[in-house]
Amino acid sequence: MKRIYTQIRHVFCWVILTFAFGSCGDFLDRPTVDSYTIDIFYQTDEQCFQAVNPIYNSPWYDYQRGFFKVGEVLSGNYYMGNSPYLTFTINSTDQDLVNMSASLWSVNAYCNGILENIEAKSGPNVSQVVKNTVKGEALVWKAMTYFYLVRTFGAVPIVHNNSEEIAAGNYNEVFKAPVEDVYQYIVMTLEKAIEWLPLNNRPGRIDRFSAYALLSKVYLTKSGYGQSGSRNQADLDQAAEYARKVIDESGRILTPVYSDIFRLENNFSSESLLAWHWVSSEVWTSQNTLQSDLALTGFSEFGDTWGDWGGPSVDLQDDFNESALSLTRNNVDVRRKATMMMYGDVYAYFWADQGGFDYADFAENVTGEFRSPTGANSVKHLVGNNSDHVAGIGVPMRNMSTSLSTHLLRLADVYLIYAEAVMGNAGSTTNAKALEAYNAVRKRAGFSGNTTSITWQDVWKERRLELACEGDRWYDYVRWHYYQPAAAIAELKGQRRSFYMGLDDFYKTEIFDSNVTRYDDNPVVPNITGAHFQLPFPDTDLTMNPNLLKDPIKFDFSSIQY
Repeated sequence: MKRIYTQIRHVFCWVILTFAFGSCGDFLDRPTVDSYTIDIFYQTDEQCFQAVNPIYNSPWYDYQRGFFKVGEVLSGNYYMGNSPYLTFTINSTDQDLVNMSASLWSVNAYCNGILENIEAKSGPNVSQVVKNTVKGEALVWKAMTYFYLVRTFGAVPIVHNNSEEIAAGNYNEVFKAPVEDVYQYIVMTLEKAIEWLPLNNRPGRIDRFSAYALLSKVYLTKSGYGQSGSRNQADLDQAAEYARKVIDESGRILTPVYSDIFRLENNFSSESLLAWHWVSSEVWTSQNTLQSDLALTGFSEFGDTWGDWGGPSVDLQDDFNESALSLTRNNVDVRRKATMMMYGDVYAYFWADQGGFDYADFAENVTGEFRSPTGANSVKHLVGNNSDHVAGIGVPMRNMSTSLSTHLLRLADVYLIYAEAVMGNAGSTTNAKALEAYNAVRKRAGFSGNTTSITWQDVWKERRLELACEGDRWYDYVRWHYYQPAAAIAELKGQRRSFYMGLDDFYKTEIFDSNVTRYDDNPVVPNITGAHFQLPFPDTDLTMNPNLLKDPIKFDFSSIQY
């Protein structure tokens, strides 16, 4: 833990000075290093916005792999060979876990620095509206950080003010706060953000409805904590109310074409309520690198992709009513093709300068084989080639570097939160507004007609299909495990989390032989227990702060204020 707190002692100045290069619209307008010092910055409204801009990308950079592996591999949505996230064998030395922890604490430190400096350093020409706006943005990111921390690690320390922690000299002795206190802290942080944020902000930036949306998700999640079999009704009511405000009052709409959400030109779409806005620039850590981890080898002309060893899981294909053991695709649900590429798929928006990307043709004529162990490869988080990147936003990509935004909270998620929260503990609902929200998501996915009654299981499955491969699914399991642990564990154990054999022969010959092409004969069934729903703290943290191994201590909320 001393590593974390020593790091955050310096992180605010380091973040500003390190990330003060590059330009790509509003989010990359930052102070120049040769003229920047904290004491003489924050003198105009624009400088205040520039100071908060990096928090939309760079401090989160080292979280990207953990974000995907926890959210998708651990949850059974994605297969990645012998990854410990697939087999539930993650230990405290895992590098992605180490990076995840460091990144999240860095974001928190950055947010705390913004809050402190806006108050202490702002000049007389800075408007109160802008002060409040940028502080509100920092608070939402701070709340999101703790939301990830509490759902990943359980009880964690609350670091409200880095300067005070450093001055006290006890940063390597801080105790964890109980989970319920962490949720209380998240709620109070978002409530203050709502007070400060404007109804509408600049494109892509956090506004009041971003905070409402996140608060609705927090309440839905915490509604099950400490419960048994059912959820806290007051929390469910709050989740429904905040989701309703977003739906009714924000003026935001679902992006009409589902696949368009994930294209560069829609980085700042109306549907996106909270996102990492990356930029491909000369500054390392400002960029999105997920295409490198997830795309097929050869997908980019930079030679920087190596995602052949993984792919969307067989279990996720099952829920989409698809099978890699068929040469024909069932395209009833348009989200499937926008989530995973399979035999027969062609994409006009990838390799557009070459007439599109043909999945089968690429395997046959470029790589010479079908390399996916599950018969599917990733689509989300991919841009395509450099020409696609230029066509999308007018600037090139770089090696392991794209500008594609990562959407963390979308309007469709809020629709499904509303439907589930209104349903509450009843298990099903015919509520007209809940059905309207649910059916809107289904209609965009390609389904005609309106469902007249929905169950919890309907919404649960819909959340999987709508948000698949967006880093969210594991956290749905965490909140389910809060109040129905046996059911959550049973579903995870029952998943098809392994691979197919003989797919290359099948696709090349187009002749199916079940003796050659079949699902893994001896799939490993993870021995999942309740303990797996909290990931271990990294060894480096535990070594420096043994108190992380001790029971949490109630947090003194009377000692803090915003």
